[in-house]
Amino acid sequence: MFLCFAGWGINWSRFGLLRLRRSGLGRCILCNAISGARRHGGVADYMNITEIFRSIQGESTYAGLPCIFVRLTGCNLRCTWCDTAYAFHGGSKMSVEDVLARVEELSAGPNAESVKNGNGRAVSLVELTGGEPLLQPEAIPLAQRLVDRGYTVLIETSGERPIGDLPRETIKIMDVKCPDSGEADTFRMENLDVVDRKDEIKFVISTRRDYEFARDFTRNHRLAERVHQVIFSPVHADPEGTWPGMSAQEVSEWILADGLPVRLGLQLHKFIWHPATRGV
Repeated sequence: MFLCFAGWGINWSRFGLLRLRRSGLGRCILCNAISGARRHGGVADYMNITEIFRSIQGESTYAGLPCIFVRLTGCNLRCTWCDTAYAFHGGSKMSVEDVLARVEELSAGPNAESVKNGNGRAVSLVELTGGEPLLQPEAIPLAQRLVDRGYTVLIETSGERPIGDLPRETIKIMDVKCPDSGEADTFRMENLDVVDRKDEIKFVISTRRDYEFARDFTRNHRLAERVHQVIFSPVHADPEGTWPGMSAQEVSEWILADGLPVRLGLQLHKFIWHPATRGV
């Protein structure tokens, strides 16, 4: 039996032992969510997928490019400004082969036969996101299969999960959670030893305190020397008023005043479409 409380779980083993864990894997008997893959004989045979869609990449240094998004279901964090809470639970069961087939379909250009023959794609950028995609073990072989097929693969992750098992060719877009996210101190520091000059680190900023944390973390850990880009992303206001937005002008002025080697990151898709629109 497994109960989840925003990612914390209590397991009762067959020996009656009580264990507390923060894994996000398994079936919650309260919310009936599956944030990991079912296993038969130790082998996962599916993932839980919230949605797969083609859109314009709205974040990171790849913003503005056509991209296929694979949104995996489940997350063990609960950020105060989370804009994809609909991905916490539910989803559809899909095998790696199912996901690959859907990605291939969405990547096809005007001449679908050219894609089948490996001669070209209209879209070759794929992002695995969530939720937290790395809660599901099949995300790693999925990423490898996509790399093997010639896709550029982005992995958007919270920084709380280990990233060392991801294929080296993948581009990690890794968060460091700021204090006012409600999930401070969840970052896995050893991940800093895994990232390299093609990867990106992102801070989502909702207050001056968040900015100062991000500024000091960036300096103290010499992030600009570790990764391709450090991104400071102001929170976009919730259209339903659940949380306020952070002024991009203010964050820009703070960056300039402190002379930080970082990039201001705006969620481009929220300017193209209504901020609450799904599947974009």
